[in-house]
Amino acid sequence: MSQIVLTFDGIDPIELFGQRENKLNLVRQAFPDVLITSRGNAIKISGEKKMAQQVKSKIEMMARLLRKQEQLTLPMVVDLVNGGELYKFQMNNTHIGTIVHGQHGKAIKARTRNQKRLVEAVQLGDIVFAIGPAGTGKTYTAVALATAALKNRQVKKIILTRPAVEAGESLGFLPGDLQEKVDPYLRPLYDALDDMFPKEKLQHLIQSRTIEVAPLAFMRGRTLDNAFIILDEAQNCTTTQLKMFLTRLGPSAKCIITGDLSQIDLPRNQRSGLFKALDILKGIRGIHTIRFNSDDVVRHTLVKSIIMAYDEARVDRQQEEE
Repeated sequence: MSQIVLTFDGIDPIELFGQRENKLNLVRQAFPDVLITSRGNAIKISGEKKMAQQVKSKIEMMARLLRKQEQLTLPMVVDLVNGGELYKFQMNNTHIGTIVHGQHGKAIKARTRNQKRLVEAVQLGDIVFAIGPAGTGKTYTAVALATAALKNRQVKKIILTRPAVEAGESLGFLPGDLQEKVDPYLRPLYDALDDMFPKEKLQHLIQSRTIEVAPLAFMRGRTLDNAFIILDEAQNCTTTQLKMFLTRLGPSAKCIITGDLSQIDLPRNQRSGLFKALDILKGIRGIHTIRFNSDDVVRHTLVKSIIMAYDEARVDRQQEEE
């Protein structure tokens, strides 16, 4: 039997152990034969020596993550306890840096390996495709990069756009004028912006058109220069639409195109233009492609399992068809 006492100075116990110790309970569930008790900023670990040392290591890593990342989320603790890739990436990359400071001074950083690769790709090239499943932070990281570019005066405006593809509902039957009809399609982009700017500041930037959020159809005929442009949900673009968008870019523009090839809402008789774009543009200097996967999921811990289950089902279906 081994007994270990740890004390964490300068750390809020609630941030480390969680509300009602919900983070610490994840460690307890993973090591049921080890007794873990906390009091204030101290913790006592009692159990078989090898298991107690493992628990000690996990809790010390939790503290290191909290100090380094300035946050410790439940998904991060789950990943750490399960020996996943997310916490390893966060511990081993000391030069990630903050992309931008958002609301209330919150430091927004690349949290996974491919988010970091996206940051690096934007520094190296002017067009970046960020492809992968939901919940991997593609759009959020892209908006953070655009915000940083605007705040650092590298660009004069941000343009965020999406194809307004109907998914089971017709725009004509939605209430309101045209802007009110398309706003629900653009809501995820507004949600990301809400994290980056105070409400009044964001409203001013939108009213002055420094930040523009609009459907993809509104881009036709324009030249988008001195701007950071994000095309979101590009898997719902036709080949014609995607070519139209890519040929709008001016000489001083930067662009991120995000998409999830497993969630295409186009009619069955239409092929996603994103497939063709990725194929014909590969190898062009200045264009980069970052492919996200389930290891990059930063939403609820179950999202990763859901994505993996669907991927496995798709592979099984393809094998049956063969």
